[in-house]
Amino acid sequence: MDERAKVGLGLRREMLDEFCQSSPQEINFFEVAPENWMTLGGKYGRQFKQLTEQHEFFCHGLSLSIGGPAALDVQFVKNIKSFMDEHKISVYSEHLSYCSGIGHMYDLMPIPFTEEAVHYVAKRVKQVEDILERALILENVSFYTAPGAQMSELEFVTAVLDEADCKMLLDVNNIYVNSINHQYDAKVFLRAMPTERIEYLHIAGHYEEDKDLIVDTHGADVISPVWELLAECYQTHGVFPTLLERDFNIPETPVLLEEINQIAQYQQLEIANLARRA
Repeated sequence: MDERAKVGLGLRREMLDEFCQSSPQEINFFEVAPENWMTLGGKYGRQFKQLTEQHEFFCHGLSLSIGGPAALDVQFVKNIKSFMDEHKISVYSEHLSYCSGIGHMYDLMPIPFTEEAVHYVAKRVKQVEDILERALILENVSFYTAPGAQMSELEFVTAVLDEADCKMLLDVNNIYVNSINHQYDAKVFLRAMPTERIEYLHIAGHYEEDKDLIVDTHGADVISPVWELLAECYQTHGVFPTLLERDFNIPETPVLLEEINQIAQYQQLEIANLARRA
């Protein structure tokens, strides 16, 4: 199997019983938010350990707050490292955003698009990587307002990646959501992403509040324009491991596998196209 042509699924607790009995072969890796799993014991803890021993896992964090004004929570990062060491997980991604200040806000807030913020985030990325002894992969996020912006989203994302010299988790749905909410060309943004920094991809569904307002929910099926953007991504940047995010309104596994298989079909189509062009 081509290592790039892998399809993953975000693991939820309600999936544990089923997947400990039998995990679909169509799912090549699982992704978890370490915050939601690293304190689990008992039955859940045993089931999770069983799955990490049998399958490849990625970590995708929620509360690192890489752009937050408060000092980096060093103990939290050390706990992440211990969790990843225990389960032999090498991939750790987080959101290019923040979720804490004086207290925790339980939401992902946009970092101001400024040169000062670029330097600030890059310095914290290196601090995290030193503790983790692993790369920190940053995800482009959906956002609904851009307070204090002195740069475009595109300029900010690429500047952070360059200064931090880090890898990227490219979220295709977030590009689409932002392109509608902030009225830019999703394909232009996508093509401008640095291919050499992309580590893996996310794809998901969202909620259309209005014709010009989309909310990134991960609670619905992937729509046609997002599938088209995924195909464009493979054509532009090549094939990368791609994860389907589904956080609620989760259908039965056979229904989930329809989208998992659709991702795999796009991957194989692009690999075949590359082979023909070679």
